Amino acid sequence: MPMSGANDQWQFLTNHTHVLVAIHRNPDIRQREIADAGGITEGAVQRIVHELEEAGCLSHEKIGRRNHYNIAAECDLRHPLELNHTLGELLAVLED
Repeated sequence: MPMSGANDQWQFLTNHTHVLVAIHRNPDIRQREIADAGGITEGAVQRIVHELEEAGCLSHEKIGRRNHYNIAAECDLRHPLELNHTLGELLAVLED
Protein backbone atom coordinates (compact mmCIF):
# COMPACT_ATOMS: atom_id res chain seq x y z
CA MET A 1 0.00 0.00 0.00
CA PRO A 2 1.44 3.45 -0.90
CA MET A 3 2.39 5.69 1.96
CA SER A 4 0.79 9.10 2.16
CA GLY A 5 2.31 12.20 3.57
CA ALA A 6 4.02 15.46 2.74
CA ASN A 7 5.54 14.11 -0.48
CA ASP A 8 2.20 13.27 -2.16
CA GLN A 9 2.49 16.34 -4.40
CA TRP A 10 5.70 15.54 -6.30
CA GLN A 11 5.53 14.11 -9.82
CA PHE A 12 7.79 11.85 -11.84
CA LEU A 13 7.40 13.93 -15.00
CA THR A 14 7.97 17.64 -15.54
CA ASN A 15 5.44 20.22 -16.67
CA HIS A 16 7.26 20.26 -20.03
CA THR A 17 6.50 16.55 -20.40
CA HIS A 18 2.88 17.07 -19.37
CA VAL A 19 2.48 19.77 -22.05
CA LEU A 20 4.04 17.51 -24.69
CA VAL A 21 1.87 14.53 -23.73
CA ALA A 22 -1.28 16.68 -23.98
CA ILE A 23 -0.21 17.99 -27.39
CA HIS A 24 0.78 14.50 -28.56
CA ARG A 25 -2.69 13.23 -27.68
CA ASN A 26 -4.42 16.18 -29.37
CA PRO A 27 -2.33 18.40 -31.69
CA ASP A 28 -5.22 20.89 -31.92
CA ILE A 29 -5.59 21.30 -28.15
CA ARG A 30 -6.03 24.81 -26.76
CA GLN A 31 -3.55 26.16 -24.24
CA ARG A 32 -6.34 26.52 -21.67
CA GLU A 33 -7.06 22.80 -22.04
CA ILE A 34 -3.37 21.96 -21.67
CA ALA A 35 -3.24 24.05 -18.49
CA ASP A 36 -6.29 22.30 -17.06
CA ALA A 37 -4.95 18.84 -17.92
CA GLY A 38 -1.51 19.60 -16.48
CA GLY A 39 -2.67 21.45 -13.41
CA ILE A 40 -0.66 24.55 -14.35
CA THR A 41 -1.48 28.09 -15.43
CA GLU A 42 -2.01 29.23 -19.01
CA GLY A 43 1.00 31.49 -18.57
CA ALA A 44 3.15 28.49 -17.68
CA VAL A 45 1.86 26.67 -20.77
CA GLN A 46 2.73 29.68 -22.96
CA ARG A 47 6.26 29.78 -21.50
CA ILE A 48 6.78 26.04 -21.92
CA VAL A 49 5.47 26.06 -25.51
CA HIS A 50 7.84 28.95 -26.30
CA GLU A 51 10.80 27.10 -24.72
CA LEU A 52 10.00 23.90 -26.62
CA GLU A 53 9.73 25.85 -29.87
CA GLU A 54 13.04 27.62 -29.20
CA ALA A 55 14.67 24.21 -28.62
CA GLY A 56 13.29 22.90 -31.93
CA CYS A 57 11.16 20.24 -30.25
CA LEU A 58 7.80 21.80 -31.10
CA SER A 59 6.31 24.01 -33.80
CA HIS A 60 2.86 25.29 -34.55
CA GLU A 61 0.86 26.62 -37.43
CA LYS A 62 -2.14 28.88 -37.19
CA ILE A 63 -5.31 27.39 -38.66
CA GLY A 64 -8.03 29.99 -38.40
CA ARG A 65 -8.03 31.16 -34.80
CA ARG A 66 -6.47 27.95 -33.47
CA ASN A 67 -3.00 26.48 -33.31
CA HIS A 68 -2.06 23.09 -34.69
CA TYR A 69 1.07 21.76 -32.97
CA ASN A 70 3.76 19.55 -34.49
CA ILE A 71 6.15 17.67 -32.20
CA ALA A 72 9.65 16.97 -33.53
CA ALA A 73 9.81 13.30 -32.55
CA GLU A 74 13.51 13.13 -33.48
CA CYS A 75 14.40 15.79 -30.89
CA ASP A 76 16.97 14.38 -28.45
CA LEU A 77 16.15 14.37 -24.75
CA ARG A 78 18.31 16.91 -22.93
CA HIS A 79 19.42 15.34 -19.67
CA PRO A 80 22.75 13.43 -19.74
CA LEU A 81 21.03 10.26 -18.50
CA GLU A 82 18.68 10.28 -21.52
CA LEU A 83 20.95 11.55 -24.28
CA ASN A 84 20.59 8.35 -26.32
CA HIS A 85 16.81 8.71 -26.53
CA THR A 86 14.38 10.91 -28.42
CA LEU A 87 11.21 12.74 -27.62
CA GLY A 88 9.34 10.34 -29.89
CA GLU A 89 10.52 7.37 -27.82
CA LEU A 90 9.35 9.02 -24.60
CA LEU A 91 5.96 9.90 -26.02
CA ALA A 92 5.51 6.37 -27.40
CA VAL A 93 5.92 4.99 -23.89
CA LEU A 94 3.33 7.44 -22.54
CA GLU A 95 0.68 6.81 -25.22
CA ASP A 96 -2.79 5.83 -24.08
